[in-house]
Amino acid sequence: MTDSPAFVPADASPIRRLRQRVGYQMAVMDLGGRGLLLIGGLLLLAWLSSGIYKVQPDEQGIVLRFGRWQQTAESGLHYHLPFPIETVLLPKITQVNQLQLGSSISVQSAASNGARDKQMLTGDENIVEADCTVFWRIKDARLYLFKISDPERSVKLAAESALREVIGRTPIQSVMSDKRAQIADETRDLLQQLLDREQAGILVTQVQLQRVDPPPQVIDAFNDVQRARADQERSRNEAEAYANDVIPRARGDASRITQEAEAYQAQVGNLAEGEAKRFLSVYNSYVQSKDVTAWRLYMESMDEVLKKASKVIIDSSGKGMSGVVPYMPLSEPAKAAPKEARP
Repeated sequence: MTDSPAFVPADASPIRRLRQRVGYQMAVMDLGGRGLLLIGGLLLLAWLSSGIYKVQPDEQGIVLRFGRWQQTAESGLHYHLPFPIETVLLPKITQVNQLQLGSSISVQSAASNGARDKQMLTGDENIVEADCTVFWRIKDARLYLFKISDPERSVKLAAESALREVIGRTPIQSVMSDKRAQIADETRDLLQQLLDREQAGILVTQVQLQRVDPPPQVIDAFNDVQRARADQERSRNEAEAYANDVIPRARGDASRITQEAEAYQAQVGNLAEGEAKRFLSVYNSYVQSKDVTAWRLYMESMDEVLKKASKVIIDSSGKGMSGVVPYMPLSEPAKAAPKEARP
């Protein structure tokens, strides 16, 4: 009974107490030397089985041998040498991380110290304050874990550098109006190039340009300039609209006048040509028969003259005039009758 743990002296050390308790339990179970081997085998099996690990679809398994990278395991069931020989890290490679640039600084601090870490110089030497959001995830877990010490800070510094470079070659009007999406895309591409150059193992999925404003100290003056530019653009558009309305009508009037002149030219030319042909025809007839043609022309001329006259005087003594029957012009008495009716 001296082996019973109940007879262990009270002042015995903890190690002695544990040894006495284990010896007592083995004596009770009657294991002896084979029991030690069995327990040792079970412990060895448990130690060896601790190297089994599973990599989820959204993870990468980074196997370390004495703290140094050994291999990268994809999703599935794998095995590595048990601790402390090898260990495994399972970073999430599909998890999208979000990083805010510039939004952490309040308006009060911006007004007090100028917010120089937010201010950027544009391509036309104006100053703006820009806020953007960077979305990124792990592309290569080995590079991500061992090539950079502080991934979030590295992404932030690289993003600020890329954004400043892109805005630095873009005019302020484009930065604040129609090229915001283009600036965000160029910033993403440049940021990815910087991270790849440093072998960061990070993939930039998206860059969103949120706020781009002038500094608070000059925002009122800048708004006045913007309104003046808007008025200038409106006046230019109105002038262009008026020009687009007047110039086509003027061109149409000019084309109409030109066509009328050409038509008149053709008409006058055709009439002159017809008169010339008629004169040549009469001349040819005159050459062939002078007396007949001369008498016909005389009769046509007299007909044109006499048909407009109201009085006709006939010389009865003339040759061949005996057959002319005199007549009374009834139109003249009708005109004279009202005068005779007056008292």
